[in-house]
Amino acid sequence: MRYIRFAVYAVVAIVLIVISLANLSPVELSTLPDGLAAVPGMGWLAVSVQLPLFIVVLGAMLAGFVLGELFEFLREHKYRVEARSKKGEVRKLERELKKTQGERDKDKDEVLAILDQSRA
Repeated sequence: MRYIRFAVYAVVAIVLIVISLANLSPVELSTLPDGLAAVPGMGWLAVSVQLPLFIVVLGAMLAGFVLGELFEFLREHKYRVEARSKKGEVRKLERELKKTQGERDKDKDEVLAILDQSRA
């Protein structure tokens, strides 16, 4: 199974490299359209930069992945909190069970107490 995962990663990496090499032409990335940048007081927001197309595409993919992971992490927060509280509850109940079994087995023969614990 591990080899299949590495094969998929290798194929994705090769495809991304080929696409990147095919899209080396520079594109202009602007924060505002030209018409909106001409509005008085908006000029300080107008920033333009020349980047290769593959950097823009891969950067957008990376930003989408990071945002998706962040939202998923925040969405699952309540489940992690609940699991943590259930884990503490299980520990408490296990301690209580051992205490109860110890009290139950204090008058028994040691061999019988060990056999009872092994069956549980």
